[in-house]
Amino acid sequence: MERPVYLLEFEKPLRELEKQLDALHQQSLENNIDMSAELGAIEGKLEQTRRDIYSSLTPWQRVQVARHPKRPYALDYIAALCTDFQELHGDRQFKDDQALIGGTAFFDGRAVMIIAQQKGRDTKENILRNFGMPQPEGYRKALRLMKLAERFGLPVLSFIDTPGAFPGVESEARHVSEAIAVNLREMAMLTVPSIAVIVGEGGSGGALGIGVTDRVLVFENAYYSVISPEGCAAILWKDRASAPQAAEALKLNAANLKQLGVVDEVIAEPLGGAHNDPAAAAAALKDAFKRHLDELLEKSTEQLLEDRYARYRDLGEYREVVAKAAK
Repeated sequence: MERPVYLLEFEKPLRELEKQLDALHQQSLENNIDMSAELGAIEGKLEQTRRDIYSSLTPWQRVQVARHPKRPYALDYIAALCTDFQELHGDRQFKDDQALIGGTAFFDGRAVMIIAQQKGRDTKENILRNFGMPQPEGYRKALRLMKLAERFGLPVLSFIDTPGAFPGVESEARHVSEAIAVNLREMAMLTVPSIAVIVGEGGSGGALGIGVTDRVLVFENAYYSVISPEGCAAILWKDRASAPQAAEALKLNAANLKQLGVVDEVIAEPLGGAHNDPAAAAAALKDAFKRHLDELLEKSTEQLLEDRYARYRDLGEYREVVAKAAK
């Protein structure tokens, strides 16, 4: 029975139970003894322990799940949800950014444009993908593809998974802030339906650069924030080790995003996280994409633009109440 090698700190009790289960199963095979009752008891305890752990995750633990190296990435979801994905390369100005990919595909029999941030599985791939942190040319490539989608009437599906845009000197020299800002403006005016989903990390403007869409979805254990916990901790506490405290302060919980109106739907993950059952996670995402896309396709272009404008104008709205003077 194959078990995941990578375990988060809070998942260690699960590993101990899995070891007991493996040992008991091996003992049953070697001695030809029926131990189904004992195996069933441990499997039940394992399931309950997993349920207990994942039903009460702290914000920092959810960040760890969002960063799990076995978690499905954009290309995994594209392969599971779409057919005939044809990747398109380059921004026609500088180079092809492998941290941000995109191209045409068919989803549920309908032609769509895919835009996605992609991380790597190992050191070599992470270097190629720049750890999922796009540079200016990545956002300019995304804009080129969005405009192509608009020309041919293709809905845009965005997969967000980045700790943030790359903050290096060369990225700044090529005006990463301007590239993101232009995307925000242009996505707000796209005449085709658009949906974004945060599949893992959704950090800062790096995420927002492909996330100004008609609908925004988020997986249960993903996060969407103006800054990473480590970045927030470095600024407020002068110590990146305070990241768990920062995650708590930032309220990095998908339910909070829904309550505040930042996202439109929280997609439930399989017990143990999306990495525990990628196929089930993909099926849940497919259902959400289909429902929202069907609704958006019924709207006229004018209604799409009006609703998108209203959606983003409402974010962060607050009211000041003047207290009555005491008598």
